[in-house]
Amino acid sequence: METNTYKGLELFCFFILLPLSFLLDSHFLFKVIPTVLGFVYILVLLKKKGLLRLKFPVKEYWKPFWKEIIVKFGIIAIITGVYVFLIAPDKLFSVLIKRPGLWIIILFIYTFLSVWPQEIIYRTFFYERYENLISNKWLFIFINAILFSLAHLFLNSFLVQVLTFVGGLLFAYTYQKTKSTTLVSIEHAIYGNWLFTVGMGEMLAFPGPG
Repeated sequence: METNTYKGLELFCFFILLPLSFLLDSHFLFKVIPTVLGFVYILVLLKKKGLLRLKFPVKEYWKPFWKEIIVKFGIIAIITGVYVFLIAPDKLFSVLIKRPGLWIIILFIYTFLSVWPQEIIYRTFFYERYENLISNKWLFIFINAILFSLAHLFLNSFLVQVLTFVGGLLFAYTYQKTKSTTLVSIEHAIYGNWLFTVGMGEMLAFPGPG
C-alpha cells in the first residue's frame, strides 16, 4: 500500500475514475457505494497518520494568511460582483435579501458538510499520500487543481469547472505553504460562501430565492 505504483493506481481510481463514473447513466447506488467506501478508506488512512485531529496552525501563519485572504477575497468579490451584475442583475444578493433563512442554511451546510470533506480529501489526504510522487511543487498544485475541478464535472457546468479549477489552485497553494487543513478550510469557506451570497448559487447548482 506504500509503493508508488499502488499510490498511482489509487490516485487514478479515486480522483479520475470515480469522478468520471458519475457521468454514466447508472443506478445511483453504483455511484454512492464506491464514494462512501472511498471516503471511509481515506478517513482510515488519515486516522492512522493522526491527521483527523483538529489542530490550530502555528501563530506565524495567521497574520500572512489573513493578509493574503483580504487581497484575494477583494479581487474575487469585485470580479464576481461585476459578473453577476452584468449577467444576471436580478440575482445580485437575491438569496440574502429575499430568503435570509435559506441563506444561513446554505452557508452552514456548505461550510461543514461540503468544505471540510473536500479539503480533507483533496488537500490533507492528497498531499499526505501523493506529494512525494511529483517533485515539482507547481506541477503538483496544477494537478491537484485539475483533479479538484474534475470532481465537480457531474454538475455539468463550465462555470463550475472554471471556478473549481481556480479555487483548487488557491487552496492547493495555501495548503502547500501551511500544511493546515484548518486554514485552507477557512479560505475555501470564505470564497464559496461569498459566491452564494453574491448571487451565484443557482449558477452553481444551489437553490435560489424562489
